[in-house]
Amino acid sequence: MAHAKNHDYHILPPSIWPLLGAVSTFFMLFGGVAWMRPMSMTENFSIEGPWLFLMGLAGVLFVMFSWWSDVVREGETGDHTPVVRIGLQYGYILFIISEVMFFVAWFWAFFKHALYPMGPESPLRDGVWPPEGIVPFDPWHLPFINTLILLLSGVAVTWAHHAFLHENDRKTAINGLAVAVFLGVAFSFLQAYEYSHAAFGLADTAYGGVFYMATGFHGFHVIIGTIFLFVCLIRMIRGQMTQEAHVGFEAAAWYWHFVDVVWLFLFASIYVWGR
Repeated sequence: MAHAKNHDYHILPPSIWPLLGAVSTFFMLFGGVAWMRPMSMTENFSIEGPWLFLMGLAGVLFVMFSWWSDVVREGETGDHTPVVRIGLQYGYILFIISEVMFFVAWFWAFFKHALYPMGPESPLRDGVWPPEGIVPFDPWHLPFINTLILLLSGVAVTWAHHAFLHENDRKTAINGLAVAVFLGVAFSFLQAYEYSHAAFGLADTAYGGVFYMATGFHGFHVIIGTIFLFVCLIRMIRGQMTQEAHVGFEAAAWYWHFVDVVWLFLFASIYVWGR
């Protein structure tokens, strides 16, 4: 009885995932740098190519899958009490705030270069934006189509969320999530098609660098969000979510709406205003 649980908190057992995740992330980032700029460690040994990066990425994906599987099992076995769910929600809100600041950095870089473009003589008077030789995308072609796709996917997520939480209609929630996942996949394919027809590359002036980093990281977040929604869809089909315990679904919906809002700012500032 001395060790009986008399509180609503969930005390986590020791886990290898934080350490393994940190080590895998280090190798992924170190390998990414070595991939872009080969490193000579000794006279006869150098690190180059994508292999170290891919090994680190595989480790990160394995940790993500295993760690989140543990979280799902905790929720199914009753460890996610109301107090624990509130903590998870607060933690996820802080995560999204950190993501907002991440994209603020790219917007800051874009507006800095757009308002004060660097020229050959005077950085304030002779600079041109977009730089000479850069042919930006037409915002009212594929970017506008992708905007509609992403907004419709957000509507589908809201539809599923409302149907499940307010009406306990699991079938409609499954249909809404399926539509959102399909639209997320469509967005990623169209963005890949857009990149394949670009008239400039990542290394072509500051415009190319900021454009691909901002839109590329957003595309990466769309892929993550699509997987997030797909996992929720599978769990919804299996009946693993209830109206009382649905933190994963709620987090996925928040994340997807965050992705929607970031894209609206990207479309308005980089695609429309920035050209």
